[in-house]
Amino acid sequence: LDQFLIHAATVTHPLPAAFSDLLPHFLVEPDDVYIVKNKPVTLTCRSTPATQIYFKCNGEWVHQDQHLIDRDVDPATGLPVMQVKIDISRQQVEKIFGLEDYWCQCVAWSTTGTQKSQKAYVRIAYLRKNFEEEPLGKEVALDQEVLLRCHPPEGVPPAEVEWQRNEELIDPKTDPNFFITVDHNLIIKQARLADTGNYTCVAKNIVARRKSSSATVIVYVNGGWSTWATWSACSAVCGRGWQKRSRSCTNPTPLNGGTSCEGQSVQKSACTATCPVDGGWSEWSKWSPCGADCTMWRSRECTQPSPSTGGKECQGLDLQSLNCTSEQCPQTASGAEDVALYVGIVAVALCLTLLLIVLVLVYRRKKEGLDADVADSSILTTGFQPMGIKPTKPGVWAPQNSHLLTIQPDLTTTTTSYQGTLRSRREVTGKFSVSNGPLLEPLPNGSHTLHNGKLPSDPNDFMNRLSSQTYFKTLPRDNVNTSYGTFNFLGGRLTLPNTGISLLIPPEAIPRGKIYEIYLTIQKKEDMRLPLAGCQTLLSPVVSCGPPGVMLTRPVILSMDHCSDACLENWAIRLKKQSYEGTWEDVLQLGEEVVSEPYYCQLEAETCRVFTEQLGRFALVGESLSMAAAKRLKLLLFAPAYCSTLEYNIRVYCMDDTQDLLKEVMQMERQLGGRLIDEPHILLFKDSYHNLRLSIHDMPQAHWRSKLLAGYQEIPFYHIWSGSQRTLHCTFTLERQSLSTCDLTCTLCVWQVEGEGQSFTLDFNISKDIRPLDSDFLLMDNCTPALAGPSAFQIPYLIRQKICSSLDTPCPNGADWRLLAQRLKLDRHMSFFASKASPTSVILDLWETQHFHNGNLNQLAAVMAEIGKQEAMIFLVSDGEC
Repeated sequence: LDQFLIHAATVTHPLPAAFSDLLPHFLVEPDDVYIVKNKPVTLTCRSTPATQIYFKCNGEWVHQDQHLIDRDVDPATGLPVMQVKIDISRQQVEKIFGLEDYWCQCVAWSTTGTQKSQKAYVRIAYLRKNFEEEPLGKEVALDQEVLLRCHPPEGVPPAEVEWQRNEELIDPKTDPNFFITVDHNLIIKQARLADTGNYTCVAKNIVARRKSSSATVIVYVNGGWSTWATWSACSAVCGRGWQKRSRSCTNPTPLNGGTSCEGQSVQKSACTATCPVDGGWSEWSKWSPCGADCTMWRSRECTQPSPSTGGKECQGLDLQSLNCTSEQCPQTASGAEDVALYVGIVAVALCLTLLLIVLVLVYRRKKEGLDADVADSSILTTGFQPMGIKPTKPGVWAPQNSHLLTIQPDLTTTTTSYQGTLRSRREVTGKFSVSNGPLLEPLPNGSHTLHNGKLPSDPNDFMNRLSSQTYFKTLPRDNVNTSYGTFNFLGGRLTLPNTGISLLIPPEAIPRGKIYEIYLTIQKKEDMRLPLAGCQTLLSPVVSCGPPGVMLTRPVILSMDHCSDACLENWAIRLKKQSYEGTWEDVLQLGEEVVSEPYYCQLEAETCRVFTEQLGRFALVGESLSMAAAKRLKLLLFAPAYCSTLEYNIRVYCMDDTQDLLKEVMQMERQLGGRLIDEPHILLFKDSYHNLRLSIHDMPQAHWRSKLLAGYQEIPFYHIWSGSQRTLHCTFTLERQSLSTCDLTCTLCVWQVEGEGQSFTLDFNISKDIRPLDSDFLLMDNCTPALAGPSAFQIPYLIRQKICSSLDTPCPNGADWRLLAQRLKLDRHMSFFASKASPTSVILDLWETQHFHNGNLNQLAAVMAEIGKQEAMIFLVSDGEC
């Protein structure tokens, strides 16, 4: 056939002699086409110079009768131009459909030779009806990220996807809050109220257009309280009445099923209006002696009572006169008046003399007392030992006191190590005697003795008593996360081991004569329903200490972990306290503390110290001021300690970096039979509204494979940022090809979408794990949960009293408590210390909380010695110097 065609072409249509040596080239080549339904498609081929053109489909020549031929001549070159078309039917394609693609190409001849065109593929177009995955409706909070999934039906050519909201096309170019991924999913970056609606995924190609079922997205807004209005005027004009203030759930108003505000919208408070008091006259005075003008006088005052708060003045005369009789009129009064004057002068002089003598005696006695106290101040330095500090020159410290820092004090008669409860004894013994002053005066109701040991009552009974109180019915009956003890004026400490939570009760915080049973516990966050709005997030555990309402004369210090990056420029951090009605109120904003308030807070890198004069339930809540604000997350990797199946699970916990959560996860994993497979890692999670993604890579494919369908797992941004879900984690299920495979090598990647991340290389043997035990990753806190009395403190009680008496008094050269605060790097809290009756005692309280585990009295003694050297020996100065 080929020879016949070539011969025919050569004979029938000879080329001009000038172009007889040209090969044909294609002006039009056949393109790929799709057969829609049953309509045949046409392939076209155009070439010059060409004498013949024929199509070949799937390697076979198409019969010349099926060719539609059109011949022409190019007017510019005079070359013959030939165009050929053929039709391809659906039946032709279906004959080989499923074996290979149907293709056609054309071959053009000239007198010189032949040329082949490109292959054109003919496919049957279709689009199935059912979507492989349709979007699902969701209810989301305002500003939350929304992901709607869509997997279009199978089709040829592949279907294009577009999204509609309420039958209107969504265009990400005009609204950048929408983003359509390469796998056709729709992301609403930050849900707005206007984004509420019905969303439809539309798939289309040249054959058909399919619409998925609609997914209803409801964007709800949780209600928030407005600020309190000002208090109304007192309801009573005079006497006891009521005043109230109100707030509304309009900041914001709950919408689309969002939760309403919790708590009261109206608060009432008792008030007393001062009643007006009308003035009243006092009794008339006696008549004066008869004057030279034969007139007597008497007076009265408007003081019984004096008019006040708008009361009326007294009506009438305040002075009366009366004429004397002729017998009473004085003839001469100069002599009597002179005598009276002299007597008065002598009386005044005597009174002044007596007053001066009394003042001198009082001053001398006070002087003697102060000197004795200063002389005895050597006990301040003798408590710090051993120091080994010697003066370079004799007498620089004090000629007779060069041994101040080396003497071992004998305090056995005044202080001992106490722990446990305080009980009153009827017998009076000398076990609690104090021989050197009123520092440890006995309790008013007889003497009290501190006994070593635990609480006399059953712990369960104590917890039952606490949980039965009206305000604390939600107190958990959990002895593991609750500490309790009995304390008096000597103070003490409560600690929840391995949680970073403690309560320091300083000496004199509890009034003398009072004995309190105090507890400290962690509340489960999911049970508290702490109201969070906007960008707010929980930064600390919810801690309760009580019972509430006990009277404290000094602030106690509550220590607890937090997970913020401690950069106050990016945060507005508030201390919240739950009221008796159960509502949460802001009692303090860090950086804007008012020293007159009963609360104060010191924020350290990982710990928050709360000074409070009222016990109750507290939590630290932060509100991000910019997207640079970040929370510290702790990443923990667990796997089974023993595995006998082909499946092997790796659990990755992403939780707030606080010790109480670490303890909770460790306890839970021990029950599940898991163990740590890597050291804990820290990840900064920013307020960028992006989810946290986790994925595993670089596994040896010959021995392991992942059973997850997706390439990565995600934890929603809001779940992490709210802080209300304690143990967020993802599980990666791996499968080994054989039970003999025990070595696992892989890389775990954790990152925030469009943010920074971390990758961890895991390489271990799942059957022979020789890494250290889980407890080695933790700083195990084996301290006693409750310590009462001096044993709870690093600084002995008497030495503490001497330090306070020496440094509380302001000194002109600054060698007082201010220098101590500066040496201990507590300068930022100067105004708070100054507002207290004893600034030094508050500084020492803070030092006690910071150095409970690693307290170094030698270091504190060195600071005190440094103050003494630089500031004229503060312990030995006299009254005149300070």
